[in-house]
Amino acid sequence: MKSLNSSFRDPSGFVFKYNEKIYRQINKCFANDFDSFISSGLCSVLIEKGLLIPHDDVNTSDIPYTENCHRIILPKQIPYISYPYEWSFSQLKDAAILTLKVQAQSLKYGFSLKDASSYNVQFIGNELKFIDTLSFEPYKEGEPWIAYRQFCQHFLAPLALMAYVDADLAKLLSNYIDGIPLSLASKLLPNRTRLNYGLQIHLHLHAKIQKAYSDSANPAESTAEKKTKAKLTLNGQRAIIEDLASVINKLEWKPPKTEWGDYYANTNYDDQSFLKKRELVSRLIQDIPDKLNIVQDLGANTGEFSRIASDYCNTVISQDIDPVAVERNYLRSKSEPTNNILPLVQNLITPSPAIGWANKERDSFVQRVRCDALLALALIHHLTISNNTPLSHVAELFSQITNWLVIEFVPKSDSQVRRLLATREDIFEDYTEIGFEAAFSTFFSLQRKEALSGSDRVLYLMKSDYNPQESN
Repeated sequence: MKSLNSSFRDPSGFVFKYNEKIYRQINKCFANDFDSFISSGLCSVLIEKGLLIPHDDVNTSDIPYTENCHRIILPKQIPYISYPYEWSFSQLKDAAILTLKVQAQSLKYGFSLKDASSYNVQFIGNELKFIDTLSFEPYKEGEPWIAYRQFCQHFLAPLALMAYVDADLAKLLSNYIDGIPLSLASKLLPNRTRLNYGLQIHLHLHAKIQKAYSDSANPAESTAEKKTKAKLTLNGQRAIIEDLASVINKLEWKPPKTEWGDYYANTNYDDQSFLKKRELVSRLIQDIPDKLNIVQDLGANTGEFSRIASDYCNTVISQDIDPVAVERNYLRSKSEPTNNILPLVQNLITPSPAIGWANKERDSFVQRVRCDALLALALIHHLTISNNTPLSHVAELFSQITNWLVIEFVPKSDSQVRRLLATREDIFEDYTEIGFEAAFSTFFSLQRKEALSGSDRVLYLMKSDYNPQESN
C-alpha cells in the first residue's frame, strides 16, 4: 500500500487510494495526539459547525495498512480536487477565513493547527471544508503559532497581491508550492500597503524578520532557542488570529471590466437565440443515457450553462480563463440554494501543470479533468483560431477526458470569429462545419446535431470512442 504523491511529507500519517476510495492512515507516532483530538470533542464540534470534513472509522482488517498503522479513517469523498492557484479572489479569501476559524476553535479546546496550508482546504461544490485531520496538535503554553508563517505565505501574501496589484498573481502559487515568499510579496506590493497596519505587521515586517533570521550571525542557534525568545501567551495567540481575520476581511478586489466578465451583455445573440440555446443544451444533456456524476463546463464564463447542467448531475466543475467571470460565478453560486457548482480559473491553452517533488505532489489539470460529460460552448474558435490549435488536437484531448461531449461550432460567418480574424491572416482552411465534423468524427460518434436558430452556430452531442486500454 502506497500513499498518494501529495501525502509523503507528514510523518503523522498519509492518504491512500483503495477500491476507488480515498482513506487516511494515522501512524503510531501520532496516536496520542489524534486520539486526544477525537476525545476532546474538538473534532465533533468542527464537523458540526461545517468547518471540518467528516469521516468514518474503518476496520483495518477490511483494507491494507502498514506496520506503522494506528487507525484508518474514511473521509467524506471530495468529487474534484482543486488547487489555490485555480481559485478566484473570494474563494481564496473564504478559505483563509475558514482556516482561521478552525484555529480559533482549536485554541478553545487546547489544540492548535500545526499546518495552515491552503491545500488543506477543499471545495465540495461551493462549500469549503478543512480536510487534514492530522493538522491538530495539543497547544503548548508560551509557544507561538507554528503555522503562522505558512498561513501568511499561503493566504495573506497572494490575497494582498491580488487585491493591490493583479488577480493573475495568484498563479504564483503554482510556482511556490509552500506559499509565496513574504520577501517577494513585500517587493511586489505598492508602498502604500506599508501604511496598512495589518499588512505592515503580518507581511512587510514579517518578511523583514524572516530575512533577519536567515541572515543571522549565529546560524547554529536552535529552533528551540528561537521559540524561547518568542514566547506568546494564549491570549496573545488569539489576538493574532483575530487580527489576521480583520486584515483579510478588509482586503477587497475590485474586478476590472473584462471581455469575458461582461460576455453575455456583449454577445451577438438576441434574447430568443440565447433562450433557444439554453433549451437545446438542456435537451442534449438529457439525451445522455448514462448517469452523470461530474460534468466539466470548459469556457464556462459566469456559469449560465453550468447551472443548466447542475440539474442533471452531482457536480459541475465550471472553469474559465477569466478571473472576473469566475469571481462572479462563485459569488452567485454562494447566494443560490444549489451548491453543486465549483467555479475555477483555468486557461486551457496553458492549464495547471503537475508541480512539486518530481512533478507529482499536485496533479495537472489533464490528470484531474476526467468527467462523464463535457460542455464546450462558444469555445472551439478560441482554441483553434486564437491559439492555432488544430481541430484534431482539440478533438483528441476532449475524447480522452470525457464520455459525452456537448459542443458548439462557431463558424467564420459569426461576428465573434470575424473579430478574431480581423487582425490576422486566415490560415484556417479546415475551420468549416465539414472540417469540424471530420476532425471530431475520428474520436467521437455523432449522436445529435442541432442548428441554433437566429445564428449560424451548430450544437452537437457526441460520444467518445476513446479506449484507454488501446492507447497503452
